[in-house]
Amino acid sequence: MLLATACGPDGGDKAGSGSDDGKPAGGTTTTAAAKVSTAVVSILPKDGASNVATTGTLKVSASGGKLTEVTVKDDKGATVAGEISADGLGWVPSDHLSTSTEYTVDAVAKDAAGRESDKHSTFSTVVPKDTFVGFFTPEDGSTVGVGMEVYLHFNRPITNKKAVEDGLKVTASPAVPVAAKWNGNQDIFIRPQDYWAAGTKVTLSLNLNGVEGAPGVYGKQHKDVHFTIGRRQVSIVDAAKHSMTVFKDNKAIKTIPISSGAPDHTTYNGKMVISEKYIKTRMNGDTVGFGGEYDIPDVPHAMRLTNSGTFIHGNYWAAPSVFGNSNTSHGCVGLKDVQGAGNPDTPAAWFYNHSLLGDVVQVTNSKDRTVQWYNGLNGWNLSWSEWNS
Repeated sequence: MLLATACGPDGGDKAGSGSDDGKPAGGTTTTAAAKVSTAVVSILPKDGASNVATTGTLKVSASGGKLTEVTVKDDKGATVAGEISADGLGWVPSDHLSTSTEYTVDAVAKDAAGRESDKHSTFSTVVPKDTFVGFFTPEDGSTVGVGMEVYLHFNRPITNKKAVEDGLKVTASPAVPVAAKWNGNQDIFIRPQDYWAAGTKVTLSLNLNGVEGAPGVYGKQHKDVHFTIGRRQVSIVDAAKHSMTVFKDNKAIKTIPISSGAPDHTTYNGKMVISEKYIKTRMNGDTVGFGGEYDIPDVPHAMRLTNSGTFIHGNYWAAPSVFGNSNTSHGCVGLKDVQGAGNPDTPAAWFYNHSLLGDVVQVTNSKDRTVQWYNGLNGWNLSWSEWNS
C-alpha cells in the first residue's frame, strides 16, 4: 500500500508535490523573479556625499539596460543640462556644477524586456575658500572698431589656466578662427588672425561658474557678452612727416597734421588700439614716470592707446605752427584743439567724433621700439604664429 500510494498510475495527488495545479514546486518565486528588471542604475558621487568637486565627478551609468531618463536639480529647483550617451549607458552634465550647492539625481533605466529600474541620490558640492571673476572688454551691446581684442582681467591669480581658458568661448558671424594668449596669470587676450571684418557679430561666452581657477578658488560667472564690429577705420601716423592719414574702409578720407613724441620722449611704433575715450581728462607726469614735468587738468578729446600712458589727444597749449612741423610731446600724439573741447571744427574734435573704441592707430617712422603686445589691446603687433606660441 505504501508503494501504491507513492507510485499511483493515475498521477493523482502525490505527497510533497507542493501544488494542486500541476505546476512545479517554487513556481511563485520564478514568476516574481521574471518581473524584476535586470537594468541597474549607478550614480557617482555616492548618495549623501559632500565637498564634491564641481567638474568631472557627476556621472550616471546603466548596466543590464539603458538609461531612459536622468534629472538633476540644484537646491533652487533649476535643472542641470546634460545628455544621455548614444548607447544609453551614461550621462554627464553639460556644464560645471555650482559650488556650495546641494543636488538631487533621479535616473531611470530599462532592460531589454522594457522593465524599469530607478535610483535617487543627493550630494553637495565643495565650499570654495575664495572666488574669482573676470572683468571684460568690450562692453555688452557695444559697437567697436576692427582692432578690438576680447580682454579679461581676473581679480585673482589663475594657476589652472587651461580650465579657465576652456570656460571662455568667442564665436563670430561670419565665423573666423580665434586664439587666446595669456600675459601673466591674471590677463588673457583673444583675437582672430587679422582684424575683424566690418559688420561681424561677436559673442563672448563666460562659462566660469564652478571652474577651479586656482586651488580652492572658483569662478562665479555664467553669461554671454555680445558686440558688433563697426566700419573699418585704421589711421596711420607718420612721426617723421608729422601727419596722420585716416583710412575708412581702406580709403583715405582725411590727413591731419600732428605732433608726436619729442626726441627724448619718442612715441612707440606699431599698431595701437583705442581702448578709452574722454572728452576731457587730467594728465599728470607723476603717473607715468615724468615727475612734475607736466600736469594738465583738462586735456581735450583724449583717447588711450597704451596702458603705460600713450594717448592720441587734443592739444591747445602748443603753438599752431607745431602741428605738421615738429614733435614736442612726451610720447603722445597731439592734434590741434581748443581748451574746453568746445569747438567741433578742430582736427582733434573731428578725429574724436569719428573714432570708436577698437579703432587702430598705427605709428610709423618713430625713433622708438614697437609697442609691447600686452601694453594695451595691441596684440596685432605679433604674427599669428607668435600669438599662438
